[in-house]
Amino acid sequence: MLLFNVGALLAAAPALLLGAHAAVLAAPSVVLDSGTFTGTASSSQTQSFFGIPFAQPPIGDRRFRLPAPVSAYNGTHSATAMGPACPQQAVVLPVLTGLPQLAIDHIVNSAFGIIWPSSEDCLTVNVIKPSTASATSKLPVVVWMFGGGFELGSPAMYDGVPIVKRSIAMNKPVIYVSINYRLSAFGFLASKEVRKAGVGNLGLQDQREALRWVQKYIGAFGGDPTKVTIWGESAGAISVSLQMLANGGNTEGLFRAGFMQSGSPIPVGPLENGQKYYDAIVQQTGCAGAADSLECLRTVPYAKLKAAQDASPFIFAYQSLAGAWLPREDGVFLTDNPQRLVQQGKVATVPFVTGDVDDEGTLFSLSTLNITTDAQFLTWVKTYWLPQATTAQLAGLAKAYTRDITQGSPFGTGILDALTPQFKRIAAFQGDGVFQAPRRFFQQSRSGKQKQWAFLSKRLKLVPFLGSFHVSDILNIYFGGEMTDYLINFVTTLDPNGRTVPSWPGYTTANPNMMTFLDGLFPTTITQDTYRKDSIAFLTDATLQFPI
Repeated sequence: MLLFNVGALLAAAPALLLGAHAAVLAAPSVVLDSGTFTGTASSSQTQSFFGIPFAQPPIGDRRFRLPAPVSAYNGTHSATAMGPACPQQAVVLPVLTGLPQLAIDHIVNSAFGIIWPSSEDCLTVNVIKPSTASATSKLPVVVWMFGGGFELGSPAMYDGVPIVKRSIAMNKPVIYVSINYRLSAFGFLASKEVRKAGVGNLGLQDQREALRWVQKYIGAFGGDPTKVTIWGESAGAISVSLQMLANGGNTEGLFRAGFMQSGSPIPVGPLENGQKYYDAIVQQTGCAGAADSLECLRTVPYAKLKAAQDASPFIFAYQSLAGAWLPREDGVFLTDNPQRLVQQGKVATVPFVTGDVDDEGTLFSLSTLNITTDAQFLTWVKTYWLPQATTAQLAGLAKAYTRDITQGSPFGTGILDALTPQFKRIAAFQGDGVFQAPRRFFQQSRSGKQKQWAFLSKRLKLVPFLGSFHVSDILNIYFGGEMTDYLINFVTTLDPNGRTVPSWPGYTTANPNMMTFLDGLFPTTITQDTYRKDSIAFLTDATLQFPI
């Protein structure tokens, strides 16, 4: 029954988040440059301004180019509806039966399967503010970056009204901003051609341009541009961490803190690691014979380019989190592999909060149920994750991530939830490799260098096969859990602690404290970041040597 309740809640989330408010209130307006933007009174306490362009449309010859700032605004504009999502990758889900199919239907489709109306002309921001905020208020600002594996997603998935209203109730009012950015092939094309043109990681560059827009214009809404916190979940959290690494760790004054849910600097390599996906799109769009294939791609009709992108592996494909469209070292925005930048100390020295759910890998392991033997597991790892690994290294991996189902994910469930003899093993490997290991590596590397806090969510452990699944912690922040108050405190004071929530001690290598969220009568406790120490250390070493 829990599965259906969780699924129904997530399925209803878009309607709940963006539902119409009954009260008819006067339409607010704001002047930016010489332009007037009219928004909506989203409640008696809040006002919303949606779909404001922050960059020139990346269409026509601007496709696959760095974002360019908008010209000065003039005239009148309606800001009552969110702009379209950036081009989404088609959702392809694993075909399952029985209870696993129910899990996919009620959770995966709800969390990942919504495809929002999209357009290449998509670079917009949304601002939600307290109704009483004025140009002299100088309120702290939180900028939300959505997740979706860098392949899909939209600010329309989430509404900041409840967060702003809660901040008002806490007497710590904040401004909420959500931003769009290019995805999949449109935002993360990677190849030697992309490097030569200097246009890698366009999605991250879009985020950076949006943060520049915030610096220039948030004051008109009542925000303080010197008090910006960037916040995200999954790909959005990875984005936050990479913004902290960009330009050698120089924030350019764009933000003062980071809040990350299920995302840290991931073990990815250079742009050339994505060459095969670039070559496939070039071939499918008829640009293979062009003297300049990238320039040719700028002229391909949108539908044809979108179809070629959709033919590439989705995050629920067989290779799963070893994705096609990932941020990678480009020599410009990211001057080295992210984890090497961490080792080099090229990290913005701002306070940060970061953490994961307990069973990050379960959702992403439903596409590999045909792997049932040790040999098949190791072949899959070598094919998609560690192709250069030696026989000895693969043997070490097999020992670190054993076939013993009692050691797999969902963790702590004993012999239960073993969809196949290898499912819990694969889930443990993927969850640790992409989420837990990078987070621990990041936090330990930054111990003593800046203030930081860690969390672990073990809620919803009874969800069959998935446990405390990826994205489940969203319920703890957009639906009024303790994490909402921790976020608001952090945005306001650069410390998550406050009188409405249990004490959350900071994180250091000597005292690796984790705020741990639990089911049951005692919803929080402090644990130590020492679980699976040897296994996670092995994965960290392997992915440092062989980034994706």
